[in-house]
Amino acid sequence: MSVVIVLEGAGPGSFTVAVSPLAELSACLHALTETAHHPELRDWGRAVTANASAELRAGLRRFSPLWSALRWRGFYPGLDGTRPAGPGSGSGPAPGPAPGPGPASGPGAGQGSGVGQGSALEEQLRTVARLPIDRFAELTAFACVNGYTRFDFSRLLRSAAQRAALEHAATALSAGRRELAAQLLRDPETCRADLLAFLDRCRSEFFAEVWSGAEPELTRSAFAVRGRLALGAGRAVGGGSGSGNSRPLSATNPTHPTHATRTTEDLAEALASLSPDSSRLGAPPRVVFDKLHHSVITPARTPVVLVPTRYNAPHLVVKNEPGLPPVLHYPVDAPEVGVTLARSRMLALTDPHRVRLCRLIAREPMTTLDLAARLSMTQPQVSRHLRALRDLGLVRAERSGRFVHYRLDLAAVERIGQDVVRALQH
Repeated sequence: MSVVIVLEGAGPGSFTVAVSPLAELSACLHALTETAHHPELRDWGRAVTANASAELRAGLRRFSPLWSALRWRGFYPGLDGTRPAGPGSGSGPAPGPAPGPGPASGPGAGQGSGVGQGSALEEQLRTVARLPIDRFAELTAFACVNGYTRFDFSRLLRSAAQRAALEHAATALSAGRRELAAQLLRDPETCRADLLAFLDRCRSEFFAEVWSGAEPELTRSAFAVRGRLALGAGRAVGGGSGSGNSRPLSATNPTHPTHATRTTEDLAEALASLSPDSSRLGAPPRVVFDKLHHSVITPARTPVVLVPTRYNAPHLVVKNEPGLPPVLHYPVDAPEVGVTLARSRMLALTDPHRVRLCRLIAREPMTTLDLAARLSMTQPQVSRHLRALRDLGLVRAERSGRFVHYRLDLAAVERIGQDVVRALQH
């Protein structure tokens, strides 16, 4: 299964990069309740929960289905149907380091575009509070059943059949999901009010400090990604080293094939850089993310919102609920190893010849001639095994005069287990 982003007809204007405190809060909540997913944040999580109030602890248990694998759509920009403004949306140059918390002002303030956490988060919570109750119930029901492709909850509060479907699906998953679904069906307004009070409590108890440290980094990432998305268009318009007539034909004609190809290639490269489990395909041009659900996103018809995260790494969360702008919640530092590479590295070490070879070069660097003699193999056979291991990043070559010595990258081998765990969470 995969998420496919079809780039035919898309341009830089088909994407918005928005810094969102509410999205980052959802990432923090996920890390607090799914500690096995984020071992690097375990000490931080223990400190938060150790100092948490009884109300915060209760909310972490009660609302945990909202930040599990699926992730509730209410955490993300564009919830009210408007396109969020993002860093760099104006015509001026990108700023230096983002300012710390302060009063919100200017375009995009409601989405946390380099502004204070307090006002930005409060505005996002007000958007959730203003959401029609039927829409709130629909999106929350999707989170309760951990999916939306097989369900229609658009009339949940008025349809006995949809209510029964929610109860049945939630019961089959977990007690927490069953309880949250029951609360939603019993009194959706109170459920929303309690959720908003819990999120505001998170802000006061731990998230204000988190955001003051995370916002500058997220803002820098947003500007960088926005720049990569716009690279092709900027290169076409500003191409050429001279003035006047030196500009390429594509600069004066955005529909020219050269302009379109450059723009599409740069869009594909920028999107693929968000995850190691991505691939670029043609005819039509598209980027494919290896995920556990299937979705097709067409930015030329429905603009996409990109949201950077620090606390959600290594996850790349893709949201594509009906009637709302698609969202890619991407880590500011994408992992280097994805599912495909992690699997290939494990498979490479199941070959007994390669295991013996690796044992030899783990002790000391050796040449192909030495290895062939020690392993009773031909040099071409040894070279093929070494080439495969080098392509996977497990072996390094060191030249010394006329000889090339091969050494096992012990650090890369040591990380295989950790890389597998992280890759399975992308």
